[in-house]
Amino acid sequence: MFDSRVHWAVTYMAQAGLVRRPRRGVVQVTPRGRQVLDQQPNRVDNVLLSRYPEFLDFKSRAREKQVDPVISLGPSLEPQETTPREQLEKAVEEANAALATELLQRIQDRDPVFLEQLVLRLLTAMGYGGRAGAAEHLGRSGDQGLDGVIRQDVLGLDRVYVQAKRYAADHSVGRPEIQAFVGALHGAS
Repeated sequence: MFDSRVHWAVTYMAQAGLVRRPRRGVVQVTPRGRQVLDQQPNRVDNVLLSRYPEFLDFKSRAREKQVDPVISLGPSLEPQETTPREQLEKAVEEANAALATELLQRIQDRDPVFLEQLVLRLLTAMGYGGRAGAAEHLGRSGDQGLDGVIRQDVLGLDRVYVQAKRYAADHSVGRPEIQAFVGALHGAS
């Protein structure tokens, strides 16, 4: 993160003409940069750099290259504490959160059988059972709370019993639910 911030700071200051890079890994302060240092600003940020037309040209060129001008992942002219990389990571996190919310809503909108089958498919994809046909959907009326079973071995001696419930996000599974599931397990054995 430190390297990224330094890189972007040097790039922006170079575009504003405050520093120059005569060769790789070398940065020199220009006369304009010395003038800024003589002014002793509290911080050198995009607001300060926007005083210079070279920096504004750089920013306008960067905007022209963006595919979607409505979505701007690059830094704005406002003072910011994040690098473009951090902004991109934040955008990815926000997109993942939105996708997770939408996915949960779609699952909750479906019937209970869909959720039961989805959980069984997810568990077998995670490696439970280890082969096709290892999971069996049991969910039907009178199943005593057992929605599925995954046979861990070929003979079916080791089994994983599954119960899938649709609860609101703020609901936690408590003692009554666990005791009911344990009771259903005793009835299945």
